[in-house]
Amino acid sequence: MGRLYRWIRPLLFALPPELAHEGVKGLAWITLPLVRPAIAAACRYEHPMLWQQLWGMDIPNPVGLAAGLDKNARLLRLWSALGFGFVEIGSVTARPSRGNRRPRLFRLEQDGALINRLGLPNQGAARVARRLRHRADAPALGISIAKTHDTGIMGPDAVEDYRCSFSRLAELGSYIALNISCPNTADGKTFEEAGHLNELLEVLMSEKASLGSDIPVLIKLSPPDSPKVVYDSLLEDVLAVAMRHRIDGFVVCNTAPDRSGLETNAAEFGVGGMSGRPLHRRAVRMVQYIAQQTAGRVPIIGVGGIASAEDAYRMICAGASLLQLYTGLIYEGPGLVRRVKEGLVGLLQADGWASVADAVGSRSGDFSTRWPVQVQETA
Repeated sequence: MGRLYRWIRPLLFALPPELAHEGVKGLAWITLPLVRPAIAAACRYEHPMLWQQLWGMDIPNPVGLAAGLDKNARLLRLWSALGFGFVEIGSVTARPSRGNRRPRLFRLEQDGALINRLGLPNQGAARVARRLRHRADAPALGISIAKTHDTGIMGPDAVEDYRCSFSRLAELGSYIALNISCPNTADGKTFEEAGHLNELLEVLMSEKASLGSDIPVLIKLSPPDSPKVVYDSLLEDVLAVAMRHRIDGFVVCNTAPDRSGLETNAAEFGVGGMSGRPLHRRAVRMVQYIAQQTAGRVPIIGVGGIASAEDAYRMICAGASLLQLYTGLIYEGPGLVRRVKEGLVGLLQADGWASVADAVGSRSGDFSTRWPVQVQETA
């Protein structure tokens, strides 16, 4: 599959990014019943060292699909065939949204990066819920939810918007991930501000109790505004609120609004979140920090610039129990899933670990020395 993608990639990259990505997904959806057995045979690779049990679920391997590639849960069987251990769909919002105007997705090939300002295009919680009720033969499923992309939904209405999505989707997935980084409050702040997050979690945890649900709830965090810091007082306060509400885990981290680490002059692309290789070191350091602050009590899903088994192993050793791929798939192709799994087994064996779970957080002290950064004191 790797050789095939090397041949196809120049053709795809000749197209506008969103057109290429949507075209590939549309073709996959149409042809999946015919080609799925061949894909599964080419991509099949599992190893007992990669198995973990988290949140009461058996997860065959730690390599997952990040939210954003399958916003509407249309290709779950494809992700299963490609060998993902779990999949996160969305972000899904309470109301359907077309997102921002195009162009809104940009490749930075020299940097192995993407910039996107998609604006959460999705079919809405009700339609996605109907689709999920009929899903079968799919990996463990995370559902990312966010506030509807509408500047008129603010304050208490923003909290209610989240609650509606949560209520519709909580019983249909393996976990819910709260994408809290979109501006969605009356004063323009995000739910990554501790006070607003506390209000949101009070409502959602009450809703969870009223549903009689035991679904794990995770929070997806953005990196600090400055690439020169590992954490700031805002992040520390958010972690305190999250742990007080007994959040079940974190997804670390979301895209970055800055352009630190790029060789490409990205000024022409305008605003948007940066993902891919330039984000990797920051994501690893943030995973390390959160693992230390939470004393390893809750699992972390590490995401950010993973494009090789070495990247994946670095993230695991920093403290991530699970991983997610997005931008790496665009540049490396679907064969990346198998290559990461095979490579992880070799790296685990070389270091004498019996399983991936044993390696989680094993070298968390190494990274701040290897990649020195300025650490901002908390207020």
